[in-house]
Formats: sequence, structure tokens, C-alpha cells
Amino acid sequence: MTTTSAAGAARDRLDPHLLRMGIVLIAAPILATIDATAVGIAADAMAAHFRTSLTDVQWVAAGYLLAIAVVMPLSGWLSRRFGAKRTWMAAVAVFTAGSALCGLAWSLPALIAFRLVQAVGGGLMNPVGQTILAQAAGPSRIGRAMSVLTIPVMFAPVLGPIVGGLVVQQLDWRWIFYLNLPVCLLVLPAAARVLARDEVADEPGGAPRLDLLGLALLSPGLAAVVYGLTMVGGRDGAWTPAALVGAGLALIAGYLVHALRTRRQPLIDVRLFAKGRFTAACVALFLLGASLYSSMILLPLFFQHDRHADTLSTGLLLTPQALGAAVGSFAAGRLADRHGPRAVVTGGLVLSLAGLLAFTQAPARPDTWLLTLCLVLYGLGIGGVSAPTMAAAYASVDRQQTPGAAGALNVVNRLGGSLGTAVLTTVLDSGLRQGGGAAHAYGTAFWWAFGLCLVTLVPVTFFRSARRDGRRGG
Repeated sequence: MTTTSAAGAARDRLDPHLLRMGIVLIAAPILATIDATAVGIAADAMAAHFRTSLTDVQWVAAGYLLAIAVVMPLSGWLSRRFGAKRTWMAAVAVFTAGSALCGLAWSLPALIAFRLVQAVGGGLMNPVGQTILAQAAGPSRIGRAMSVLTIPVMFAPVLGPIVGGLVVQQLDWRWIFYLNLPVCLLVLPAAARVLARDEVADEPGGAPRLDLLGLALLSPGLAAVVYGLTMVGGRDGAWTPAALVGAGLALIAGYLVHALRTRRQPLIDVRLFAKGRFTAACVALFLLGASLYSSMILLPLFFQHDRHADTLSTGLLLTPQALGAAVGSFAAGRLADRHGPRAVVTGGLVLSLAGLLAFTQAPARPDTWLLTLCLVLYGLGIGGVSAPTMAAAYASVDRQQTPGAAGALNVVNRLGGSLGTAVLTTVLDSGLRQGGGAAHAYGTAFWWAFGLCLVTLVPVTFFRSARRDGRRGG
């Protein structure tokens, strides 16, 4: 009995090889996320260099987000068709080439075009990397393994403004892209050695054919929804974003009908949502995307507009959140593997709610030390929910379904982030227009973030409560 328990514990450990895989797989996505946030800081410098308006320069960021929405659904098919390792390494290579081209851009149209190239790699790295790590870890270690890949989400939004501010002040905006090159060039040979060889596709007719009709419906639909939501609160009138979102939802609905009827392997298998625990995890990830992404945008704006901090100071003020998130992520992965994700995610959400509470009281002017303490709590909370929720989703599907699940999870999370950002940006903009003061407007917006976080507790009740409740399945 003791021997059996010891053998099981040994299998459940994160062995050095799996840790090396995790380190390799997070390096490039960290750069991609830092790059995405740092570009916003460099917008003024780009506009001055190309002698154009900030409205035109915004396409450098907007085009990147749209391209990611288009390519992300392809991650599952590419992993099955070419192998996850080859696909991930190709994504890093494309991201590296796009970064070099962005640094060399001679005009704004060229920069926007090269950002689209960069986004193809950036949009594939996370879902394909999650596929590789989830399959290598197995159900007993999935929580701790996923905690490794959540680090970019925690640290990069804080590091991005710091890196962007330093680069623009000390060097040139082009170095935001050049800094990616040495790290990516080191990651590629490391991945070749560390990542396991791709398995040969075992489908009867070879690898599945690309679902062209599904691609024609889903990718433009996602792009229209994401872009429409980013336009909410703009000056183009309410009908333009509403029309885009409506058209995008119609295309997505068409894809759902197609995916249920087709005899081929669909781009994203919607039948995965027949598994109750997978659906619960997807709903939770959607709501987490809505609350966490929007809060990550609100927090730096709050310090800049209400507390009048500059870009570098804002990044430093947000560092406690990133440190708390790192601690929470590592602890939550281990606890979820041992005790199941329900209690761990619930505890993380409670910490997140406690951390947000002080910011809802912005009109009362809370002291900076109190806000710092709440940022630590908020960081611990978001670190405690992201990895276990992702792990709960992967643990609910079979190993061969992991590539398709990765695409679905990342699409759902991305849509949640776009929706939450649109809602909170509209609430904030409305509050600022009413003239009640920045503190009151931010307090109201943080109450909305608080509500989104609170609602996330509902799908979490469907997570398994302990490891013995089941290994896989719906």
C-alpha cells in the first residue's frame, strides 16, 4: 500500500523535464503580452515619427487584436494537422519575423501589416502551448502545470507599461519590437530539444482536412464581435459597433449550426460543451476574462487619472498585484491538484472581491497603503482562479480532444475580455461625462468589475469538489 502511494506521488510530481517545458512555453507568450501593452505607451511616439494622427496609429494595436481573433480558432486544427510542437515553433518563428519587420517598418501601413504578421504567431502560441503542457502533465498534474502558463497574464500587463515607458524615453519605439528577437532566438533551439516529438495523426484518412466553411464563418465573426466591442464608447455612434457585433454574432451562430451538422472535424468542436464541467469552466473563463481584463485596464487608468501618476510610477504601483498573482498561481495549482478546483477558485474569487472593494470606494480617497494591500489581495485572488479554472476545463476532456478544447477556451476567454472591457469602458466614459469627478466615475466602474467577479461564483459551483470526484469526463 505504501509502495503504491509512493509511486502515485512520484507520478504526480512536476518533474524537471515538465518544468523545463513550462519555462520554454511561457517565454515567448510573455514577450507577446508585454509587446501588446507596451505598444499603447509608444502610440504618441509612433504618431510623431510617421506624422499622422493617433486615430490612425490605433490600428497598430487594433489590427493586432483582430488578427489574433482570426487565427486563434485555427490552433486546434494546426496542432492536429502538423503536430503541436511544430505548430508552436512555427508560431514563435512567425512572431519573431513579425517583430523584426515591425522594427524596420518604413511607414504606418507597413507597420500595421507587419503587426498582423506578428499577431499570427502571437495568437497561436498560448493555445498551442496549453495543448502541449496539458497533454504532457496529465489530469493529476494539470493544475500545477497550467499555473506555469498563467504567469504571462499576471506579470505582462504590469511590465508592459514599464518596458514601453523606458524604451520610448531612453531608446526609440522600434526597440519595443527589437527586444523580442534575442529571447525568441534562444527559445526556438530550446524548444527543439525540450518539447516532445509530435505524434503521428491517427485518423483513418490521415490528418483532418481544414474546415473551410467553419473558418469562413467563425474567424470573421469573432473579428467583428471583438472590433465592435472595442468601438463601444467611441464617437462613431452607437449603431456602428452594434451592427458589427450583431453581424459577428450572426456569423458565429451560423458556425454553431454548421459545426453540429458537418461530418468532418469542425474547426472547434462545439460538442465539447455537452460536457457539463467543460461548459462550467468555459462560462467561468468568459466571466473571468470580462472581470480580469477590464480590471487590468481600469487599474492603470485609475492611478494615472485619479492619482496623477506617470506611466513608470503606475507600473511600479501595480507591481504588488503581479507579485501576489505569482504567489497565488503557484499555490493554487498545487492545491487544486490535491483538493479539486471548486474550493480553490472560490477562495481566489473571495480574495479578488476583497481586493476590489477598496477601489469601489474611490470617492472616499483611500490611502495608498490600503490600495497597495488590496492590490496584493487582488493579485493573490486572480492568481488563485486562472490556473485552476483552466485546469478544470482540460481535465474534463479526453487527451485527444485537448487541441480543440484549447482553441475553444482561448476564444471564450478573449470574447469575455472584449465584452468586459467594452462594458466597463462605457460605464467609465459615462461617469466622466456626467461631471461627477474622476473618483466617482472610477468607483462606479469598479463596482461593475466587482459584480462581474461576484457572478463568476455561480459556474464555479459546478466544478468538482475533490480529486476523487472523478478524473475526466462530463
